[in-house]
Amino acid sequence: MRNGVIVSAENSPAMRAWVVRSPGPIETGPLSCEERPVPEPAPGELLVHVLTCGVCRTDLHVSEGDLPVHRDQVTPGHEVVGTVAALGAGVDGWAVGDRVGVAWLRHTDGTCRYCRSGRENLCPYSLYTGWDADGGYAEYTTVPAAYAYPLPGGVADIELSPLLCAGIIGYHALLRASLPRGGRLGLYGFGGSAHLCAQVALAEGAIVHVLTRGQADKRLALELGAASAGDAYDSPPEPLDSAILFAPVGDLVPVAMRALDRGGILSIAGIHLTDTPPLNYEHELFYEKEIRSVTSNTREQGREFLALAARHGVRAITHAYPLSQAQRALQDLKAGVFDGAAVLVNDWS
Repeated sequence: MRNGVIVSAENSPAMRAWVVRSPGPIETGPLSCEERPVPEPAPGELLVHVLTCGVCRTDLHVSEGDLPVHRDQVTPGHEVVGTVAALGAGVDGWAVGDRVGVAWLRHTDGTCRYCRSGRENLCPYSLYTGWDADGGYAEYTTVPAAYAYPLPGGVADIELSPLLCAGIIGYHALLRASLPRGGRLGLYGFGGSAHLCAQVALAEGAIVHVLTRGQADKRLALELGAASAGDAYDSPPEPLDSAILFAPVGDLVPVAMRALDRGGILSIAGIHLTDTPPLNYEHELFYEKEIRSVTSNTREQGREFLALAARHGVRAITHAYPLSQAQRALQDLKAGVFDGAAVLVNDWS
């Protein structure tokens, strides 16, 4: 070991990393812990020594094959808090030792009509950490400097990790839901993203109703200030102005649509959703109700959310797992073992 990096027999730096060896049910162990070379930062990139990495449901979808493989044997993870270990050529504004956040969005072309109109999240040439490029379930990862986030002081690494995807995507989903000031918001599912979104909505004056399966999630929702917490298929105690579907369960789409008041909007936050049943026009779509999907986020939205989180004191409820136990953390995520969010803590270096 030299400066936290394994040195192999050939004297080239190496590290430990989880890779998706064969996508399949997480219970069958699709991830493999392997020794790999420490990546070299390309021009414009940072090499990041991983301190913590949040466990996102997207990591589960990549591991199980719900999301098609973009990179063979990819290392998952895109909620990384770390320190800059090295700079690629041409990088300005960063120094070795800086605290840095690595999130889901890794690259856009910057020239397409979507990028030029401020909608880089819709770029057809976008690339993603932990899907198109190796992510944070490893001792080291890389990130283009232009897509890295400076992180505030005074907040623990483990609390910051979930903000970098769960928090940012929840914020984007809240924007897509067009909740009126003081409006009634329904959250379907209450995991890592929803419990952060709820804190922002509550801080800005919303009435929040949570509908979810887990008893621990319901208790957490009420502790955070939700007006009610019921089962996922229940009706909320009042009509909703807006709703966000965080659970990747297509059967909940008509349930949420029936809960909306006239003119209400359902925002679907996940990158993966099981098939939805047919909608009844009269009861689930009429009266100008809308369904909106959510696709990634822009860097500006990421910066906005991190600033809001700091201003409102948004904090992730976290459960620490050693990085060496990443596969177990994903299994527990699928089983609904914990409330809030799981975070991997680097116990390898």
